Amino acid sequence: MKALVFGSLNIDRTYRVEHLVRPGETISARSMELFCGGKGFNQAVALRRAGMNTAFSGAVGPDGGMLLEALDRNGIDRSLVLSLPESTGHAVIEVDDNGQNSILILAGTNGLITPERIREVLDRFGPGDLLVAQNEISHVDLLLREAAERGLVIAFNPSPFNEKITACDLRHVDYLLINETEGLELTGESDSGRILSKLGNQYPRMNVVLTLGENGSVFRARDGSVVQAAAYPVRAVDTTAAGDTFTGFFLEAVCRGVPAGDTLRRASVAAGIAVSRKGAEPSIPSAEEVETALLNRRE
Repeated sequence: MKALVFGSLNIDRTYRVEHLVRPGETISARSMELFCGGKGFNQAVALRRAGMNTAFSGAVGPDGGMLLEALDRNGIDRSLVLSLPESTGHAVIEVDDNGQNSILILAGTNGLITPERIREVLDRFGPGDLLVAQNEISHVDLLLREAAERGLVIAFNPSPFNEKITACDLRHVDYLLINETEGLELTGESDSGRILSKLGNQYPRMNVVLTLGENGSVFRARDGSVVQAAAYPVRAVDTTAAGDTFTGFFLEAVCRGVPAGDTLRRASVAAGIAVSRKGAEPSIPSAEEVETALLNRRE
């Protein structure tokens, strides 16, 4: 199985603040740091650090050198990344004293992925290969449809949730990874059990992962079986890449055939470690760190 993450590459400008800015308010930031980011980039790094050989497709501009270097540094195949004359996507991120964040994204080159490019990239993959997708590039609906036509296993994180998701045919998705907010948007339900039940009835061939923050995570397999895992308790420093870290470690374990309960626990520990650190890429742990934390948790 080959793994392709087709997604966003962002330059994150992360500002540390006492509290998130309120409407009409002006506050002073304590510091600003530059990080490599984008949900696609973060999930690719997590997938690779979890132990899976990973290829990436996306686009950067002339200012995207740090992202290309980071892909190289993490051992991710970037031969399918386009270099375009427009500016690379970027994000403005506020992180408060409780580790919570607020994020503003400009698509940049992430919004310039064409249908022709999607078909060209997917033609290099085939039945049984894994596609990991999010909602930070253009033509996501086409990406899912074309991947399904080629027989790829599709893992989709519909984030950020907006009107583009309504154009996506989720019947193509094998693994849907969502949080409570996205679950509410998709189903109109706030209760986790009702979210999973409604999605299962609407998309019977779909496996669903629902993350619940400090309340852990739930996995509903397409056969209707449900497994839960507790969150890994840590002091939150920065939640920016927590969900992306969970996604990468979950999918790597799934591809190895790890039982659902162990897969959820491993992903939860990885996400917990990420929450305890600053930044996106720097916060994502290695497989060895996660295994050590799992062993310590059992003792």
